[in-house]
Amino acid sequence: APLIASALPVIGGGIASGVGAAAGGVGSLASAIGSTGAGQWWIKAGGAVLNVVKQGGQVVTRTFRPEQVTGIHLNMLPIRRDAAMFANPSESEQRYLDELAEFLKEETGYQAIQGTRPQTLAFGLSDSPVGLAAWIVEKYRAWTDCDGDPRNALSMDEMLGNISLYWFTNCIGASFWPYYARLHGTWPIDGRITVPTGYCEFPREILRPPRAAAERVFNIQRWSVMHKGGHFAALEQPQALAGEIREFFRPLA
Repeated sequence: APLIASALPVIGGGIASGVGAAAGGVGSLASAIGSTGAGQWWIKAGGAVLNVVKQGGQVVTRTFRPEQVTGIHLNMLPIRRDAAMFANPSESEQRYLDELAEFLKEETGYQAIQGTRPQTLAFGLSDSPVGLAAWIVEKYRAWTDCDGDPRNALSMDEMLGNISLYWFTNCIGASFWPYYARLHGTWPIDGRITVPTGYCEFPREILRPPRAAAERVFNIQRWSVMHKGGHFAALEQPQALAGEIREFFRPLA
């Protein structure tokens, strides 16, 4: 039977802190899956920083071998964030470029500190539950479909449960190292990934590249535009996302 491989278990203490751990995460997943003896893999990669596609397109094209991967489902597209890719932008491409410009101006502070001084930040947030909560909830406010109040998208229990997972395992630092690896490495996707790919576009996702741009990198077989939800789709709209995943993989089984 095919094996479903979700995003890598970085968040929640799955991978130890350190740049070596972050850089080796993809290979570790490939080795673990290989040891199961599964002949075919289904890959579901969401908004996690380190996942099988975003941290390494090479997972599909090299480590896993494309003939053994049945399909990839995404709800955040890892497209190179470079305005120069669009010389004469269409209307949809210009909308994306406007989103990208706003993101690069206002939303990348966390990437800079997590990608350059991860350990310094880890000590600060590991010493203050209020600081840790503020660091996480700010992203809930910015990246969920919440109209400015994250409680419109997530319950207090859901938010506090996730914060508690970081706090009681003392693993916030582990979640920063993939940013360091990404910032200090080359763009991970080299060439076009030919494995059949499905995508859900949620309206409040951080960036929403147009389909034409996505098809330069991925073999898009299903493209669904959702009515509600944001970056944390699996937490915000679990039933809608699960339904899309089923519909994408069903004809590939």
